[in-house]
Amino acid sequence: MPLASDSSIPFRRSFRLMLGLACLSAFLGSARADLLVGSAKRVLTPEPLLPVSGGLGVPKPTKEKKGDITARAVVFRKGDTTVAVVGLDLLGFPGVLAERVRARVPAIPSRNILIGSTHTHSAPDAYAFPDGKGGHTGDLKFIDSVVDKTAEAIAEALANLKPAHLKIATGEAQGKIAYNYYAPDLYDRRMSVVQAVSPADGKPLATLVNYAIHPEVLGNEVGILSPDCIGPMYDRIEKETGGMAIFMNGAQGGMITADNRDLAALKDAQKGYWDDHRRWDECERIGNLMAKEALRLVGPAPVQKDPALFCGSIDVRFPVDSDILWAVINHSPLKYPHNADRSIDARVNLVNLGDAQILTIPGEALPNIGFYLKRKMKGTHNMLFGLTNEAFGYILTKVDFKSFPRYDYVSRTSLGEMTGEILIEKSLEFVNRSPLPDQPAKKP
Repeated sequence: MPLASDSSIPFRRSFRLMLGLACLSAFLGSARADLLVGSAKRVLTPEPLLPVSGGLGVPKPTKEKKGDITARAVVFRKGDTTVAVVGLDLLGFPGVLAERVRARVPAIPSRNILIGSTHTHSAPDAYAFPDGKGGHTGDLKFIDSVVDKTAEAIAEALANLKPAHLKIATGEAQGKIAYNYYAPDLYDRRMSVVQAVSPADGKPLATLVNYAIHPEVLGNEVGILSPDCIGPMYDRIEKETGGMAIFMNGAQGGMITADNRDLAALKDAQKGYWDDHRRWDECERIGNLMAKEALRLVGPAPVQKDPALFCGSIDVRFPVDSDILWAVINHSPLKYPHNADRSIDARVNLVNLGDAQILTIPGEALPNIGFYLKRKMKGTHNMLFGLTNEAFGYILTKVDFKSFPRYDYVSRTSLGEMTGEILIEKSLEFVNRSPLPDQPAKKP
């Protein structure tokens, strides 16, 4: 039989080459589209110990520590989108410092680095509050070290990227964890958990817990530097999963706090005040219970093998009506950026991660604002990261502002009457014009 025409051989070779290149391209494209997750942490505890801050006023001296305060970073990458989520065991971390951190991590777009605080009341001041005497209450060397170590944690998390799937859950956290100091039963019991797991064996790589709570079991008057109840939560999750834990607070303003009440010691029946336990064993009880509930919720959650990732941001301008906070902005050595019309700009991020949607809040929003925003968001799991990107005071609606004697403090330490209205309006405009998060597949 005659051999095949010589002219057909190059064609077949060329066809096989093109097919092979197409398959390789598809494979590489698929590999590039895999979700990658990395995590890392740094210890921030100063040595020697520094006084700790519970807000405006002089920090209180410390004599010991219980656990270390830390910077924790989780980085998510999908295709060309990279997002870093950072949790710091501090009372708050102003935007002016967040920008210093971002400048040290040029490998991630600055606007995709979300930096929040747990809001422990047992850590040194990172605001450098003016003291009214020409000085301030911060330790600038400590603040510099926080900036450096936070940037290191983000960079290491970026270097640790590995393929990952996600498990995401939301549900009511059971047990005596939090309550509303102003109105005990008015708080958001929902806890959301994002867990990155290895595609190979399903083992957790990182677990993010989102819940609204003031970690102030100890407070700043007992002489202890500590991450408070969040520290034991980290420890238990990491012991049981092997992956790093990170906590992002929610809408915990006015005044969603750790439930360390001694319910057998009612101090004022008419006003609903109890004595409380300001002890480390109470931090351990609450932190361990938070970890238990987080793992209970996320355990049966379905695995999301190809979750989408989106990150957007806007800058929102807020007028500063508060003379107290305007003095902080103008007289702190951190040189807070501000505008000539007595306003500030704060960044708000929106992140879609799988079927979850995350919105950041630049302060401490009251729980009714949190409930409303979550109800209007578009995810299967809607999360709010409070005290993120900025940390200036409480955020109230205009109808709550100065409405009750119990709201006097949160009103005085709010930017102003319209802060909540502006946040809600601009945030929901942002949500409504942004891409929708993934929706779970419908059951047949």
